[in-house]
Amino acid sequence: MHPFCQGRAAIAALLILSLFSCANATPGKQRGVRQTRLTDEQLLDLVQQRTFRFFWERANPVNGLVPDRWPSPSFSSVAAVGYGLNAYGIGAERGWVTREAAAARVLLTLRFFLNAPSGPEPSGKTTYKGFVYHFVDMETGARFKDVELSTMDTALLLAGVLFTQSYFDRDNPVEREIRETAETLYRRAEWPFFFERPPLISMAWTPEKGLHDWDYTGYNEAMILYLLALGSPTHPVSQASWKAYTNTYKWETFYGQEHLNFGPLFGHQFAHIWVDFRGIKDEYMRAKGIDYFENSRRATVSQREYAIANPMGWRGYGANIWGLTASDGPLDGFLEIGGKRREFHTYAARAASAHEIRDDGTIAPYGAISSMPFTPEISIAATRAMYEEYGAHIFQQYGFLDAFNPTINFDTPVQMGKVVPGVTWVDGDYLGIDQGPLVAMIENHRSELVWKVMKKNPHIRRGLERAGFTGGWLSQ
Repeated sequence: MHPFCQGRAAIAALLILSLFSCANATPGKQRGVRQTRLTDEQLLDLVQQRTFRFFWERANPVNGLVPDRWPSPSFSSVAAVGYGLNAYGIGAERGWVTREAAAARVLLTLRFFLNAPSGPEPSGKTTYKGFVYHFVDMETGARFKDVELSTMDTALLLAGVLFTQSYFDRDNPVEREIRETAETLYRRAEWPFFFERPPLISMAWTPEKGLHDWDYTGYNEAMILYLLALGSPTHPVSQASWKAYTNTYKWETFYGQEHLNFGPLFGHQFAHIWVDFRGIKDEYMRAKGIDYFENSRRATVSQREYAIANPMGWRGYGANIWGLTASDGPLDGFLEIGGKRREFHTYAARAASAHEIRDDGTIAPYGAISSMPFTPEISIAATRAMYEEYGAHIFQQYGFLDAFNPTINFDTPVQMGKVVPGVTWVDGDYLGIDQGPLVAMIENHRSELVWKVMKKNPHIRRGLERAGFTGGWLSQ
């Protein structure tokens, strides 16, 4: 399992419950009812707005913390908070909430982190060295159990913080305070503290054991982590860190697509939420003759081709049902299906690449949908297929539930979610870290809002330039 998901999988084991099914499902076919097919724009409006509501309605109104999952009782995921900060600006731009309400929510959230307790003590603290614990208590913000001080999750939080800094650019007291607080939070992060094996950046630190035994090596979602570390005006890392990171890349061919491989789709998406990589290249990509955007397009196409080939014979896979990435799943164990003993997982980083196959038939809708900027036609087709074929069961109060598995369509005990006999296993939860990319990447496909905003942010530009990126919009 990809190390980014190990802590989440361990925590998920504590939360395995039999979950509810919302009563307000609208999609799907009903006998005797003639339904009007949504246009693509109507479908994207519906999916994006419902997903936005997860952040707007489920964040703690007192401190802005976003739950890791819902409706299961949950701690807050600081990465989900970062995605929430993105979502509030998108909601304001779309008119789902007023700009004033979005700004107030953002400022509430930033103030919480500005004033949160900080220190090396093992309990009662939210931050240390400018970084935030992976999971924190929804009410107090204190470290949850013995989780790690996470570089990656803090980077996702800070990327959302910097989005708010550049989006809320008006000259009024609230938006000025947003910009100033965002600047303070970003400047606090002491990136070199995580040099256990410099110039690579360690994944985590705990008061009990110190720095993690693993560093972030590429290619994966840590692109955004290294870019933020490079761009820091106060505690930066050097270009040697980017060089060391790219030295671990794996360039291979998978299902007809020659590209930089990484198994789960989230690794090809997360950094692209905030950075428009079209036309800009670092030393590695200049040598390959493509950019990272094209690389993500190829990775997405290869995953779809893998689903069409369906070498493991899972039910439902095809041209419009695909997308392996980190998500919930039905159970940890084995089931006898069609005379074969098949292995399944609860939370796992499902993957398909030249060097990693981790596939138990579980599809996360955000996997295909969050690739929409790279592959609009096939991602919209996948969105429609999931909505029309399975939506009565998987599309609920806040859009698509986290995952489904059509192979498990028979009565059998599961540890998460439920089985809809004859149809599919479906998760019972929404995960903030999966809802967030979906909202942002639909928006980047539709208006390029997050990309346009982040192009104005000097810290993002500085990080890219220090990593050696040139060309495209960086030259303007």
